[in-house]
Amino acid sequence: MNDVEINSMRAWVLAARPKTLTGAGVPIMIGCSLAYGVNRFQLIPAVVCFLFAFIMQIDANFINDYYDFKKGIDRDDRLGPERACAQGWISLQAMWKGIVVVSVTACLVGSFVLFYAGWELIPIGLVCILFAFLYTGGPYPLAYHGWGDVLVLLFFGFVPVGGTFYVMVHDWTWDVTVASTACGLAVNTLLMVNNYRDREQDKKSGKKTVVVRWGEKAGRQLYLLLGIAATELCLLFVFSGHLGAAVLPQFYLPIHFLTWEEMVRIREGKVLNIILGKTSRNILLFGLLLSLGLIL
Repeated sequence: MNDVEINSMRAWVLAARPKTLTGAGVPIMIGCSLAYGVNRFQLIPAVVCFLFAFIMQIDANFINDYYDFKKGIDRDDRLGPERACAQGWISLQAMWKGIVVVSVTACLVGSFVLFYAGWELIPIGLVCILFAFLYTGGPYPLAYHGWGDVLVLLFFGFVPVGGTFYVMVHDWTWDVTVASTACGLAVNTLLMVNNYRDREQDKKSGKKTVVVRWGEKAGRQLYLLLGIAATELCLLFVFSGHLGAAVLPQFYLPIHFLTWEEMVRIREGKVLNIILGKTSRNILLFGLLLSLGLIL
């Protein structure tokens, strides 16, 4: 992609990494399905929650692009998808301005939920933006010290799933806790395959992910276990009478297992980006199955 003009619209679209928006949209979809299950679904708050999640994901992608390049993480031996700053598609100055614009836009969009929920959501929104910066920025970048998996569980599980439900229902239930945990675990497979692919480069860069700390074998085992845990956790919906939500997500497991087998066969190199795409597809499937089960 050497023909990408610097700071062009195409450059910004590539920097936004549209393929990562699946992980942002699935938790909102599950939160909406939970609200629908108790007859409290509302279209406008749902749209606002989706927009906020997508904008925050793009913001996080810009921030990671900016700080990883500044810290020298995005080197020539990078195996993952190309980054905008490292490739020279977007200058550092332009990227910082983009981060400011997108962060402000996220705040403005998020403020619309105040028409439907209380002021207590303001600190949650600010925390989302704060941790988007703390993930790779600041003196103690959380992603570089093995906190990425915890943050995914929180910000791709409890915050978006529970937050979406709360905006519409003004409550928190046992089903929300189960769905939030299952969603966070499923989305974390995306981070796990990223860290599995980049384990050698991360080790050289001093990035202490779980895979770097525990090794290659643990990384591939954790990828498999995350999908199993997310699926089997859904069986708890039986106790609240949501049989569909317990049964339908089980159809995700064979596909997750096949993707894991392929990941183990490939083991290393840029070819693992194929697994990244398939994992994103699997997360969408998991979200659709769980959402359908909750609606039924």
